[in-house]
Amino acid sequence: MRRPRVGRVYAYEVDGFGNSYCIDDSSLPNLLMLPYIGAVKPGDAVYQNTRRLLLSDDNPYYFKGKAAEGQGGPHAGPDMVWPLGIIQRALTSTDDREIRFCLETLQRTHAGTGFMHESFHKDNPKQFTRAWFAWANTSFGELILKVHKERPYLLN
Repeated sequence: MRRPRVGRVYAYEVDGFGNSYCIDDSSLPNLLMLPYIGAVKPGDAVYQNTRRLLLSDDNPYYFKGKAAEGQGGPHAGPDMVWPLGIIQRALTSTDDREIRFCLETLQRTHAGTGFMHESFHKDNPKQFTRAWFAWANTSFGELILKVHKERPYLLN
């Protein structure tokens, strides 16, 4: 499908009648993770357009607040950013600044628990869901190992 600000993008849902729903959600699989799951190359032009769309206000599940910005989804409600979405953004990024931004965001939004949560409020990370969310914690570990292997200087 074509979107006015970014061009051709992959749709989240299509109905077979020419209609599409253009959002993303932090659950897997999702559009942001297409290169990670091997569906497209990271440099794919349509994917890059899709990525720009997903990480913008044009995605109704992309939230920006005082504490953080990132993807959420319909599961935890409005204004709730998923650390999993921030992790996915970093795992699929090829830009050092973006990866560092994601790492710094994750570092300051764990509400002093040392763990990744299912979600946290964009303005107040101490308002979170699931004190223990193994999926996000495991994915965070994967991110740290990837960064350590490919870009260790970002961990300083």
